Amino acid sequence: MSISKESELKGMTRVSHAVASTLKEMQKHARAGMNTKELDDFGNDILRSLGARSAPRLTYDFPGATCISVNEAFCHGIPSPQTILRQGDLVNIDVSAELNGYWSDNGASFVIGDDVNGHQLLVDASKHILLNAIDQIRGGVRISDLGGWIEQRAKQRGFKVIRNLTGHGIGRSLHEHPSYIANYRDSGNSQRFTKNSVVAIETFIATASTMAVTASDGWTLVGNRGGFMAQHEHTIVVTDGKPIILTAENGIE
Repeated sequence: MSISKESELKGMTRVSHAVASTLKEMQKHARAGMNTKELDDFGNDILRSLGARSAPRLTYDFPGATCISVNEAFCHGIPSPQTILRQGDLVNIDVSAELNGYWSDNGASFVIGDDVNGHQLLVDASKHILLNAIDQIRGGVRISDLGGWIEQRAKQRGFKVIRNLTGHGIGRSLHEHPSYIANYRDSGNSQRFTKNSVVAIETFIATASTMAVTASDGWTLVGNRGGFMAQHEHTIVVTDGKPIILTAENGIE
C-alpha cells in the first residue's frame, strides 16, 4: 500500500494501534503456568474490543486469533490448552489484524520470567537488529542491501538468519507488494523501498537453522537444523527520512 491521503494514514494508524496494544498487553499478561490458548483468548478479546479482526483467521482460516510459538517452534504456532508456558521459555507472539479495510502486523519474542535457559541474548539481537535496520530504510534504498545488512549484523553476534521467512508489504491486505523483504542479500531482488509505502519489517534471527520447515500440525514452522529463533516486527511507513513506525506502541525498543 502507498499512503496518498490523510484518511489512509489515519486508517493505518488505527489498526496499528489495535495490533500494537494487543501485542504489548499479551506480553505483559503471559506468565508461567498459563496455556497459550488462554493467552490467545486474552489477545482476541482486546482486538475485538477495538473493533479489529484477526488477520490469520480472515486470510488463512488459522485456528487461533494470534500466532503463539514456544521454544523450538519458530512461528505460526497454534494456541493450545496443552501448551503450558514455563519459566525461561522463549515465546513469540505475532499479532496481525484488519480494521475498517486496513491491515497491520507486528510481533515480538521474549522470555517468560527469569532467563534460566539463556535465550535473552538471541532476543536482544533480534530486537536491536530490527530497530537499527528500520533506521536504514529510506525511499530508494535497495531491499537486498537491507537484507545483507541484517544478515551481517546477525553473524557479528554469532547468529544466523532464516532465509525463507521475510517481511512484506501491507495495508489493504495482509501481504502486498513487495512480497519479500528478506533477512539476507537476495541478489535477484532489484526492488527498492518507495516513499509513502507501508511495509512490515521483520527479523528472523536463529541459533542453528537457516530455513523454516512445516511441522506435522500443518501450521507451525520449526528450524531445518533445530535450535531457536527470535522474531521482532514493526509496520512502518517509508519516507525520505526516518520511517514512521506505526506499531511503536508495542514497546519494542
